[in-house]
Amino acid sequence: MPAELSERLAALFRWIDPGPGASHLVSDVSGWWRDPDVLTRLGPALVEPFRAARPTVVVSPAVTGFLLGPLAATALGVGFVPAHKPGDGRLPAGPLTWAQSPPDFRGRRVDLAVRDHALDRTDRVLVVDDWVATAAQVRAIYEICAARGAEPVGTATVVLDCAPELAVELRIRGLVTADALHA
Repeated sequence: MPAELSERLAALFRWIDPGPGASHLVSDVSGWWRDPDVLTRLGPALVEPFRAARPTVVVSPAVTGFLLGPLAATALGVGFVPAHKPGDGRLPAGPLTWAQSPPDFRGRRVDLAVRDHALDRTDRVLVVDDWVATAAQVRAIYEICAARGAEPVGTATVVLDCAPELAVELRIRGLVTADALHA
């Protein structure tokens, strides 16, 4: 992945103070979506480390994953499967396979669901998300894959913010590190 894309991602990123009473800054990635060059390059850059694994489908969690997942799927020429969260609107009709994540960076456990008919034992899954810190949602999606008989080939993320050993264990590759966003 070209270094200039990583640099551009960092340049377009901002931390925002949400105001009085806030305990932490909030990430603002809206610059990524507004920049046509970044938007064009994100999908191909995310999937490049996984092309040799021949993914057959991309799975991404709501909400930002619903932007990145289709970009990655298009770059691979494969389909996209959304992983839904119950609090993010209406769940799809039909049978769903559910998994609950381990605690995330806020201590929350996130429920994720994929339509049963969307994954099967012939699938090689590339998980795509915007930010991986604890890999809690990654683990939940890998659990859904296991329940459906699909094989996760790894995870592509824009921001890699997890421990190196976790990235190795779960085959997570990122375009920019969280440290680069704090500079």
